[in-house]
Amino acid sequence: MLTIGSFNHLSGVRHAFFSRRGGVSQGIYESLNCGPGSKDSRASVLENRRRAMAAMDLPDGELVTAYQIHSAEATVVDRAWAPGEGPRLDAMATSTPGLALGVLTADCAPVLFADQGAGVVGAAHAGWRGAFGGVLLSCIEAMESLGAQRQRIVAGIGPCIGKTSYEVGPEFPEPFLEQARDNGDFFTPAARAGHFMFDLKGYVARRLAALGLKDVQALPCDTCLEEDRFFSYRRGSKRGESDYGRLLSAIYIEP
Repeated sequence: MLTIGSFNHLSGVRHAFFSRRGGVSQGIYESLNCGPGSKDSRASVLENRRRAMAAMDLPDGELVTAYQIHSAEATVVDRAWAPGEGPRLDAMATSTPGLALGVLTADCAPVLFADQGAGVVGAAHAGWRGAFGGVLLSCIEAMESLGAQRQRIVAGIGPCIGKTSYEVGPEFPEPFLEQARDNGDFFTPAARAGHFMFDLKGYVARRLAALGLKDVQALPCDTCLEEDRFFSYRRGSKRGESDYGRLLSAIYIEP
């Protein structure tokens, strides 16, 4: 379980970025696979989610995760739902104490948010499509609808794929450069002609800063390289594996 320093100083807010360790799943899902959308045993996924919530001092029924679709869609949440029955979107916000907002990732960036003063938290699933398309802004706006103030929001970027592991094709980086010329900072030429290495974490961090957040931190992890700690869609795809485990990141307001 990893944490972001800024959150550790917030009274009344609990958060965690979980690694793949400490669960019951087997094979390619070993061991803390928390994704109900995977092909893993549902019983194993439910037990893994229960263990994760126990580590955060919550019952597992208070964890909510969405059906993530790489969109910019966000919603306000005030109740829990059963695993696998969440809405199709990629960001959530809540002011309900004891309700844990969860993000499931396997290379994309999980981003957790908190405004201690307003008693509001948020969580976003930010792959390149979502980050480029506006999911971070959508999450912040959902928080603001509950009384959060942008200048007070703390954001933490959890384990995601690193630049040295993330090769993208010739369709990059032009759309990013059209969005902002300095987005070229996040691309360097790859070994393959016409391909690039992309810094997803850096891009997400700059987007958050551009949205007015003054406290943005990121964990120094590479999910693709660190097999003993993290699941990775890209690593599994390169091996021809049929599926992959999902890492959980979660945040809640203490009751």
